[in-house]
This record gives sequence, structure tokens and C-alpha cells, in this order.
Amino acid sequence: MTAAPTAPGRDRTDPEPQPAPGPHDGARPEPVLVNPVLPGFHPDPSILRVGDDYYIATSTFEWLPGVTLHHSRDLVHWRPLGGLLREARLLDLSGRPDSGGVWAPCLSYTGGLFHLVYSDVTSLAGAFKDVRNRVTTAPGLDGPWSDPVPFPSHGFDPSLFHDDGPDGDGRSWALWMEWDHRPGRHPFAGILLQEWDRAKGAATGPVHRVFTGTALAHTEGPHLYRRDGHYYLLTAEGGTSWDHAVTVARARDITGPYEADPAGPLLTSRHHPEAPLQKAGHGSLVETPGGEWYLAHLTARPLTPRGACVLGRETALQRVEWTADGWPRLAGEPPVPGGDTLPRTVVPAPSPVPEPASGPETPSAAHPDGDAPPASPWSTLRRHPDPEWIEPLHDGLRLYGGQSLGSTHGQSLVARRQQATRFDFSVGLTARPDSPLTMAGLVHYYNTTLWHHLHLSWDDALGRVIRLGTCLHGRYTEPVPPLPAGDGPLELRLSVDGPEGRFSWRPAGTEAWLPVGEALDVTPLSDEGATRGDPDTGHYTAWGFTGAFVGMCAQDLTGGRAPAEFTRPEYRERPAGGPVHP
Repeated sequence: MTAAPTAPGRDRTDPEPQPAPGPHDGARPEPVLVNPVLPGFHPDPSILRVGDDYYIATSTFEWLPGVTLHHSRDLVHWRPLGGLLREARLLDLSGRPDSGGVWAPCLSYTGGLFHLVYSDVTSLAGAFKDVRNRVTTAPGLDGPWSDPVPFPSHGFDPSLFHDDGPDGDGRSWALWMEWDHRPGRHPFAGILLQEWDRAKGAATGPVHRVFTGTALAHTEGPHLYRRDGHYYLLTAEGGTSWDHAVTVARARDITGPYEADPAGPLLTSRHHPEAPLQKAGHGSLVETPGGEWYLAHLTARPLTPRGACVLGRETALQRVEWTADGWPRLAGEPPVPGGDTLPRTVVPAPSPVPEPASGPETPSAAHPDGDAPPASPWSTLRRHPDPEWIEPLHDGLRLYGGQSLGSTHGQSLVARRQQATRFDFSVGLTARPDSPLTMAGLVHYYNTTLWHHLHLSWDDALGRVIRLGTCLHGRYTEPVPPLPAGDGPLELRLSVDGPEGRFSWRPAGTEAWLPVGEALDVTPLSDEGATRGDPDTGHYTAWGFTGAFVGMCAQDLTGGRAPAEFTRPEYRERPAGGPVHP
């Protein structure tokens, strides 16, 4: 596997929110974490502690590298380590549908090995879900990762539970949700459990249906834990939108019967559209060295109440306490009176808080500063970096034109997550298109049917031109006529302010930015904009599970692989109330 180039550039974000000063001058404030701890598209968190190190693995769907990983020593400061599945032998996403690919990974550790279980979804619209669940292992997060082996696949959201500890028997167990396509049956058919033979890398023994869910239904995302003589099963319920929830059930025996918490969901935002964190669900638990418990979970921040979630589904953390009779509850004051199950935006950190890790002892799973680009925070779409289509430059990268933005094969696209509702993204561009079928530029992208694209192309009458293309559910339009661009390098910029995005350009070396058309509506670039179907019948033809990205792309629909050079890509978040570029 040939290493591909790093995508250098500046990535500037606002400083981390700091807790308010203490009541006494000079007093050190109590440490807190501010949610979401992983802003932007970071759904389905699987949290793990190994020694003093915490890790969160999240879904990546059609984006590569597969399974994004973050590391922390204190649950407050999180460092991106890039992705774990960085080779075609581990993950090949060519042709995967929008919002297919990697769903709901589970990262665990036992016997000196990390175990990564994940779903690779090859189709998802309509009644059927075609899924290949896989598991791979490695002695360290840098790898090498073993060739993936099949995991039970008649459903998705697989996970592994290792019954370690002084009271455990050392066995491992596979869990997953079962999908039922048959008319008249609920498609979320329950949580299945089967022993997993680590030595053989295979499931063994009978399959147990351990939980069919509560009245919230849509039971998925299982994670299993053992505490004080009980096995605790966490599941996601209610569907991964406004009714999402985390539910808990427990049993004395690992195969059940499991009793759901009589108090109802541990976490949900479903009854409070005014709460700042919505869609709360799909959680996993971790215990600190000091015996404190935290819940990592999915959440979202719509631009308006129950409106578009352009940032996608994000990751938040909640502190958990246990009742005298052994049920978990969220700690701290709820953000809304009566909202005991609502996610908190500010959460006490574990105590004492160690210093943030640095140095060689900190894992570097995706080599964010080094040799396997595009480095974090950049991602590629459905194909791994390869010199055939991407090469490094000292201040950027060269892309060779690939297929169109509507293709699920062979796109030359490098992008990063949108992580704030107000930001600027700019990049220098040098390209010599000689056909209207040759394009290179800046893209604000959700999926193959939803994007805005400011690009350099060719016009038979005008020569090199700037064009602005927009695609809404496959319908392509250009809201402004092509603009003559002259010769030489130029710069492109996107400025987003909540629901609006403004594109502009300028010849390199000049000061004034030249606006391209009026502001565009960016709210379709969201989970809500992408999902198409009838909630009454449950029939959906398209799903949106990711989030908006911004980046660079090149297309050559003649097949000539025309090159384009991108330099100094810069993503800069702007605080609320800051200036908006024209």
C-alpha cells in the first residue's frame, strides 16, 4: 500500500470554552467538560478506557479512513488520531450508497489486543439492509490490524463484551441488533447475543434473543457491562432522530432474562424541543480509575428547534451516578426544569484531572502529523489516498480529476467536517481546464445529491471561468452565469453563517474578494435535508446519517485526469456575532 500525501493547511478554531472563575479571586475553577466534546459529524460513540487513556471511536459511513478515533487523559481535552481503517484490505467503500459504509463501531480491549467491530452497509433504502459485519484486532492502535473476519451479520450495530475482571469468566460475547424485513413485523427485531471464540475468531454456541426493547422501539446499538452482580445492557431506541434515547436493562445471567429500567430511558431529548442538545441516544459507558462513570452518546444541535442539523450528529459526555438499587442516572442539574433525562451541556470532569497527555506515550493511530494522508482532520470519499489521484505539495496537494460529485466511484475529493455554524474556508487553486467537462474547486458537501460547488472550468466563448453549481436531490442548477477568470492562480472562499453560505473568489495576490451570486441556503446539507420518505408508512428511499463537509475536489469527465493544485487550505471558525463576509 503506497502512502499518500499529507494535506497541509491551517485549521483555526475558537479556543475551548473555559469554566467560569471561582467565587474567590485566584481560586482554581472546578474542571468541567463542555458538550459536545466532539463537535461536527462524530456519531455512535464507543468509549473505552485502557489504563489512564480514554478513546472514543465513531462512525464514518462513506468517508475514509474508516472509524475516527479520539484520545484523552481527562475526558475534557480530546485529540484526534485520525481513522483506524486505512487500507483497502480492511475496508473497501467503492460504490457504497450515501450514508452506507461504516456504521456504529465498537472498540474494546482484552488479552493485550484491541478489538474493533464494525458494520459495512452496502444497501439501506427500502425494506432491506445488506450488511457485512467484521472484526479486526491489533496489539496497538497504530496496528498492524489483522485481516477482518466475519461477525454475525443478520443486522447491524455489532459489539463485543469481554467478561473480564475478578468476577468474570474471561469469555467474550458478540451482540448485534437483528433486522427483519418481513411485512407486518417491526424491522428492529431485538438484540441477539452469542459467545465469541477469540482464539478461533468465530461465533460459537446458541444465539440468544436477550432483549426486544421497550415501547420506544427501534432497539439497536447494544453495549454490555457488568457491575455488582448484574449485566447491564445499554441500547439505543426511538430511532436516531428527535425521539432518540438510551435505555438500560439488566439481568443476573448474561443470557437473561433482562429487565428494563422501570424509570424509563436513561437519556432522551424527545419531550423537550427547546433543549440545546437534541437527538440524544446511542450511548456507551466508561468507568474512570477513581470509580466514576460517564456516558458517551450521540447528540445534535439544530439551527432552529427541530430544524436542520447541518453539523450532523455529534458526541457528548454525561456523568452517571448509580441509585441505591443499582440503576444508572444522569448526574447534575438538568438544563430544563423537569428534564432529568436531558443531556447537560456543562458536565463536571473526573477528579482529580491528570495533565493532558503529550509525548511518545500518546498513541498516534493515524499519524496526524506524518506519513499517511490526508492527515487528520481531512477525509477522502470512498477511496483511499493513492498517487493515482492525489499527491503532496509543500503547502497543499495536487488532485487528478476524477468522477463527478454525483458518483459513488472514483471521486477526487478531500474534505473536512464542518464543526461550527459560522466559519470561513479558503484555498488557493491553480488549474488549466480546457473543457467544460474539466472542473476543480471548493465544495460544501453532504452527499452525492446535496452540495454547493464553486469551481474553475472552461467556456468555449469566455475561456477560463468561475462557475457556481448547486445540487439539491440530484437537480443541478447554476444560480449565476459563468464569470471570466483570466489566467493564473486564484483563491476561492466559502463563508457560512448559520443557514446561509456565501461564495467568493479573487485572483491570487489581490486583496478584494469578489462575491459569486447571492447567499445560498445550506440547510439542505443536513440529515433532515437528505432523508426522504414517509414516516407514517416507514418507507424511506434515502437516509442522511453524516454531516456537512467542506473541502477541495477535481473532476475530469473526459477521463484525462486533468491535475489541479490546491494550496494553503484554511478553515477558521468565527464566534457568534462576528462579521459576515459579503
